[in-house]
Amino acid sequence: MPENNMIIEMKNISKSFGSVQALENVDFEVYENEVLALLGDNGAGKSTLIKIISGLFPHDSGEMWVNGQNVVFNNPQDARMMGIETIYQDLALFDNLDLMANIFAGRELTQKKLGRFLGLADRKYMLKKSKEVLDRLGISMRDYHQNVKNFSGGQRQSIAIAKAVLWGHRIIIMDEPTAALGVRETEALFQLIQDLKNHNITLIVIMHNIDQVLKIAERAIILRRGKRVGMVDVCESGTTCYEDIVKMLM
Repeated sequence: MPENNMIIEMKNISKSFGSVQALENVDFEVYENEVLALLGDNGAGKSTLIKIISGLFPHDSGEMWVNGQNVVFNNPQDARMMGIETIYQDLALFDNLDLMANIFAGRELTQKKLGRFLGLADRKYMLKKSKEVLDRLGISMRDYHQNVKNFSGGQRQSIAIAKAVLWGHRIIIMDEPTAALGVRETEALFQLIQDLKNHNITLIVIMHNIDQVLKIAERAIILRRGKRVGMVDVCESGTTCYEDIVKMLM
């Protein structure tokens, strides 16, 4: 069990959509600077839970605390203000823009003095800051100027992560991050996740692949049919961990 402070705590969270009970009295906790895996079959409630944390859905009942503060998020901006960023499978990148423009999308910086008055973007400074955050995370790119549609899946993941880190998000949620990656790109992503942890970033990773969970996560919380059915401490369960998770999923 992590010894760090609890950074997210949810108690008795419930959410329904009409007659469908997506979540029922779910408890969920995340500790500072850990990699937590969230597992469950389709319809288990993983996406609903994550969307509540991300501010896309309000919960119907229960309570949520972030950094010890009782919160109700009305929109994703509320979550971002608390340092939470979600990276979905589609990555929400603009294919027709380059790396720098994607990292600063919606937050473009203007030049000083007359340039600010004219609304001219300070591309030189934004490129410098983009390179700095990529270098800090150990991410290398051959060409910073081409449109992101030309990048590989792993590189696109890296850009989305770098954007989250640059804007001060300390909790990053990754929705099936390996779904579109090959073996080499998956291994590179795992190394990046470890590097993020070394930079004091807390990660929540939604995954289906148990073998991958055992490689990167310290704990795994399992949902089934909208309920929390268990938690496994990956570091302490040893060889029984895989079987424990399978039993809970079934």
